[in-house]
Formats: sequence, C-alpha cells, structure tokens
Amino acid sequence: MKHLLSILTFMLFGGSIYAQETQKEDAKDAKALVEGKRFEFVAESANPLRGRTIYLSPGYTFIVLSDSLVSDLPYYGRAFQASMDPRDAGIKFTSTNFDYEVKPRKKSGWDVNVKPNDVSRPPKIFLSITASGTGTLRITSVDRESISYSGYIRTPRKE
Repeated sequence: MKHLLSILTFMLFGGSIYAQETQKEDAKDAKALVEGKRFEFVAESANPLRGRTIYLSPGYTFIVLSDSLVSDLPYYGRAFQASMDPRDAGIKFTSTNFDYEVKPRKKSGWDVNVKPNDVSRPPKIFLSITASGTGTLRITSVDRESISYSGYIRTPRKE
C-alpha cells in the first residue's frame, strides 16, 4: 500500500512539473509564431452573434504566413446579402495583400489585427492570443453578422 501511495504521489507531482515546463515552451513558441507572422489558428468552436456555441469538427483553420492569408472557416449566422455561389457559404478566401498588426497586451498575450485588401467585401479579423497559445478569432463583415471562434495556434501544417 505504501508503494502504491508513493507511486501515485510521484505521478501527480511529476505530471504537474511536466505540465509547467510544457506551458513555458508553448509560451515561447506562441510568441515566436505571432511575432514571426507565421501561424495557423485551429478553430475548435464557433460562437455566432445569436445562438449557442457550436463545436466544430477538426480541419477548420485560419492560416497566416508572411506572404499570404488562407481562411477556411464555417459561418453560422445571418447574412444580409446572399451569395449566388454555393461554395461561398463559409468564410473562405486567400489573400496575398493584407495588413497585419500585432499589439502586446498589458499582462500577457497579443492582439492581432488582420485586414485583407484583395478580397471582395473584406472582413476585419481580430485575434486575441494568450501566452499559452489559446485564443479567440473574431470576424466582422459588412454583409454578415459578426462571429467568433475559439481555438489555439500552432505551426502551419501546409504552406
């Protein structure tokens, strides 16, 4: 019984030390990704202006690279002007001409503003990223209600 108790204690404290080290590494990685203008935001849930939170299946991303933006996000909400193209249902675009601005927050983390210039009806994109790499992406548009996504950032998987 003593051995079982000591093993459980070791696992508990060893796991917490490992988690703290992982958080420190994630914070360094998040800073490098945001300031290097090279990251992928992976959306885990969508929060429409009206309604409840919608948990998303894997694969919905917003990719920021030094020379391009690639958005592949679903949209839930009210559109004020409908598109005739059925492929234009979500927030999907690729931009090579965009403005990118990073502002550090007072305590920790960053606020990132992105505005694509070569997309029709360009949305305004705001990312709030914590030091651990989790964040919120908010999109406002002229012809749709605002929507936000919760998720995390990581190194881009595809270029």
